[in-house]
Amino acid sequence: MDRRIEAYNRYHNGYGEILIQMNVEDTNLGVAEYIIDKHHIETIELKWGQGAKCIGGEIKVGQLERALELQKRGYIVTPDPSDAIVQAAYKSGAIKEFERHSRLGFVTEDSFMKEVERLRALGYRRITLKTGAYSLKELAMAIKYCSTAGLDLLTIDGASGGTGMSPWRMMEEWGVPSIYLHSAASEYAGILASTGARVPDLAFAGGFSSEDGVFKALALGAPYVKAVCMGRALMIPGMVGKNIAHWIEKGNLPKNVSEYGSSPEEIFVNYEKVKAIVGADEIKHIPLGAIGIYSYADKLKVGLQQLMAGARRFNISVITRNELMSLTEECARVTGIPYLMDCYREEALQILKG
Repeated sequence: MDRRIEAYNRYHNGYGEILIQMNVEDTNLGVAEYIIDKHHIETIELKWGQGAKCIGGEIKVGQLERALELQKRGYIVTPDPSDAIVQAAYKSGAIKEFERHSRLGFVTEDSFMKEVERLRALGYRRITLKTGAYSLKELAMAIKYCSTAGLDLLTIDGASGGTGMSPWRMMEEWGVPSIYLHSAASEYAGILASTGARVPDLAFAGGFSSEDGVFKALALGAPYVKAVCMGRALMIPGMVGKNIAHWIEKGNLPKNVSEYGSSPEEIFVNYEKVKAIVGADEIKHIPLGAIGIYSYADKLKVGLQQLMAGARRFNISVITRNELMSLTEECARVTGIPYLMDCYREEALQILKG
């Protein structure tokens, strides 16, 4: 935690904010108290459930001693590392690793409000909530509770996603839950707004990887969605950059990389941009994975600008649901976005009828 916050603050240029996310285990371990006392972080994010999807083991643990330590902290560890039979199987080599699981919280309105009050009393100025692919009931709870508590942001994470260790097909194959959940979130925000209640800013997450997906999410959730969250899509260019650094060091760049050059300056189109930001001396300490992530973010930015220009929407705040059409009648039924054969039909008829 200390290392990550220090790295963020070192390069922070006034834009954006670092959010420390806190699930059930983090609450029990005193994360909120630690980061505000030591690092004076003013924003914290509550999380309903680890991934909110009853996912499988979050991390794998290869040492018995570490598994026992995590179990003493309150984590669920499988198989049970304190069981003498399991320990014997580990020592004989039959069991080679353990899985750590977090406990899932159960939320009530009263407990949620008390936790928000506790965090504000600690000194947090901004509090957000992240929830996932629960049912529509929990979605309504999240939107309403955030409104009542005056939270700054609600992030709604659909499928797919997860750690990759879960056997659930939700993590790999489901596409409908995101559209269904995000469309319902937009509907519910509108219902809440119609009552005169304050609607918190919304963010959508769940498998986004390209600028067209970002544009569609902003349009689908308009006017309440202000951001799109991306995780694994940004990790990939980070890993590619890390691999390129390793290949350069070993002198064995693969052909599909070496065709662009043999040095970071040649390979990374945004190398000079990052250098201009951090300085000629500091660029030597920037991992190539970070430059890879910056390059991908820059690609997303330009692509989104092009899509917005094509839609004649030159500011994110003016993107509306009218920018979208459904390619199937089922999608139209789920989202309320008109089927492509019906889009602008009424407007067209009005023009023809004068």
